[in-house]
Amino acid sequence: MLVVMRAHATEEQVRAVCKKIEDLGYRAHAMPGSERTAIGITGNQGEVEAGTLEEMPGVQELIRVSKPYKLVSRDVKQENTVIRFPGTSATFGGQGLAVVAGPCAIESREQALIVAEQVCRAGAQFFRGGAYKPRTSPYSFQGLGEEGLQIMAEIRETFGMKIVTEAIDNESLALVEEYADVIQIGARNMQNFSLLKRAGRSKKPVLLKRGMSATLEEFLMAAEYVMSEGNYNVILCERGVRTFADHTRNTLDLSVVPAVQRLSHLPIVVDPSHGTGKRNKVTPLSRAAIAVGADGLMVEVHHQPDRALSDGMQSLYPEQFDELMTQVRQIAGVLGRTVPAIGARVAAAPGTATRSEIASPAAH
Repeated sequence: MLVVMRAHATEEQVRAVCKKIEDLGYRAHAMPGSERTAIGITGNQGEVEAGTLEEMPGVQELIRVSKPYKLVSRDVKQENTVIRFPGTSATFGGQGLAVVAGPCAIESREQALIVAEQVCRAGAQFFRGGAYKPRTSPYSFQGLGEEGLQIMAEIRETFGMKIVTEAIDNESLALVEEYADVIQIGARNMQNFSLLKRAGRSKKPVLLKRGMSATLEEFLMAAEYVMSEGNYNVILCERGVRTFADHTRNTLDLSVVPAVQRLSHLPIVVDPSHGTGKRNKVTPLSRAAIAVGADGLMVEVHHQPDRALSDGMQSLYPEQFDELMTQVRQIAGVLGRTVPAIGARVAAAPGTATRSEIASPAAH
C-alpha cells in the first residue's frame, strides 16, 4: 500500500500519517520527492484499513502496489533516486555518471596507493578494493581484513575518493561500516537475508550486486530487504550471470539496465570486469553499458595485473583505464550526461612510488 500526500502537505501531517501507520502495526517509509511525499506501508498483518488513512489531513490518495517489491518500485517513487556524498559532486544516479575503480583486492599499502593515484588522476570518483574476499577456494587469498580497510581510509584522506568495499557477513559489515562510504554486498550474498537486513539498518549506502543466477524480480526483492529495514540508499549493480557461454567468465546482461529503470527508481551501475572476466572485453562492454543508460561503472584496475593475487586477468592496466575514461566522457556527452570530477589533490602518497616509476605496458 502507498499513501500519496498532497503537494503542499506539511511535515507535521506526514509525521502524523507515519505515526498512524505504525500505531496500526505496520511500518511507514516516507519518501520525499520534488512534487510530493509518498509513504510506503510494509508489514505482514494483512490488508490496511484504507478509510482510516484516507481521511487524514494532507492525504491525497491511497494506491495498492501489486508488485512483490514495494519500496523499490517506481510506483512508490516516480523520480530517480540520487545518492549524494558530502564534500563531492559525485553521485550515484542523476545526470552525472559514477566511476568506481581499483584493484580486486587490497594486497598491500604500496599497491593500493599506487593504483589509487592512477585511477584518481584518470577521473574515478570512487575507489574500490576488497579487504574481505569470498573466494571459491579456501586456499586463495582472503584479503587483509581491517588492515585493508585502514589502507582505504588513508586513500580517501589522500586522494578524496569515496570508498566502496565489500562486507561478507554481519561481523565484517560492522567494520566496513566504520571505514567505508559505500557497503558492497557481493553476488554470492545477494540472498543472504540476514546480511541484507543488517545492511538495511546501516546509515551507509549499499551497493548490491546481482546474484549469478538471479532473475530481475529476485534482484529487486533483495534490494527490498535492505530498504524494508529503513536504508533507502541502495545502488544496484549488474555483474553478469552464469549461462552456457564459455567465451567469457559470465554473460553481462545489459538488457537489465533499462528493465530496472522501468520498474525501479534506484540507480544501477555495471561491472564489466566480473561480467566478462577478460581484460580485452572490459572497455567495449563499458562503452556499451554507458550507451544503454547505466548510471556508472565498476572497473577493476591493477598496475601489475600479472602479479595480482586475485582476478588479474580481468583488471585493466592504468593506461587502459585512462583511455576508457576518455571514451566514457565522450559517450556521456552524447547522452547529455557528465562525469563529475572530485577535485581531489592527486599526489603520490608518502612511501610509495609515483606513476612514472611504475612500468606498465601501454597496450595489451
